[in-house]
Amino acid sequence: MDRKIKYSFSGHESFYCKTLWLKKGYDFISENKDFNAPNAVVELGIGKNMVSSLRFWMRAFGLFYEGKSTLIADYLFDNQTGKDPYIEDLGTLWLLHYLLIKSDLASIYKLFFIDFHKEKNNEFTREQLLYFLKRKNAETSYGHLFNENTVKRDINVLFQNYVMPHKEKPNEDFSALLINLNLIKHSEDKTFYFNTKGKNKLTPEIFFYAIIDDKKDEQIISFDRLMDLALIFCLTKTELIEIIKFLVKKYPQVLRYTDDGGIKQLFFIEELDKTEVLKTYYSKQ
Repeated sequence: MDRKIKYSFSGHESFYCKTLWLKKGYDFISENKDFNAPNAVVELGIGKNMVSSLRFWMRAFGLFYEGKSTLIADYLFDNQTGKDPYIEDLGTLWLLHYLLIKSDLASIYKLFFIDFHKEKNNEFTREQLLYFLKRKNAETSYGHLFNENTVKRDINVLFQNYVMPHKEKPNEDFSALLINLNLIKHSEDKTFYFNTKGKNKLTPEIFFYAIIDDKKDEQIISFDRLMDLALIFCLTKTELIEIIKFLVKKYPQVLRYTDDGGIKQLFFIEELDKTEVLKTYYSKQ
């Protein structure tokens, strides 16, 4: 328990991230324009609250920091050199999903896909998620700041980002950026579950990027730590081991995987730049 943690459950103005927003936001900041400028509404062609929401999502995905685009934003969205400016590749969606959780600006995503996922491998309700978030917040020094209505709106936006709307309903919006990952399913009885069986296939290189990014300078990665990463991508234990073995076979000079006496570990024999992994992936597309 770290009482110094301060969770954030607002900033999106109740708008989920739409498919073309990140490119729109990247182009805007690439032209040295300011989200807070009076003419930003006209320049972006969206309402004032949507401008605030777009700025929030650019920051939440780790694409915008201290008034500038980040290196990963340039890598993906640059008009001349960007690898996937219009997010046409499934691997880019997986990468953005990881970046959203890694940045931890929108606290609910890390709490949901890792901590809550550990507790709820079966079906769950909105109310159970709300109670979990309230409990986690109470473990910090900021428990008194918990606003139930704010967190309920955050839960709604999370589900709008990831849950495919029911097709039989009229006027449903299918423009949420991350719904095509198919990570969360909605049951008919108004419960939800993490979709470990029917999700879109995870690109091994994107998972490898996440491992390198998460491990920092460490050379030995415990299986428990790998399982935390697996939770982000809704991987089963079997799927995790399959991906690890695939990566070890593909990068024999870099990785070694051991299972001695039931202690599973991943060893980095030498360092590998995570950007090089992305280059390998996008060069094949």
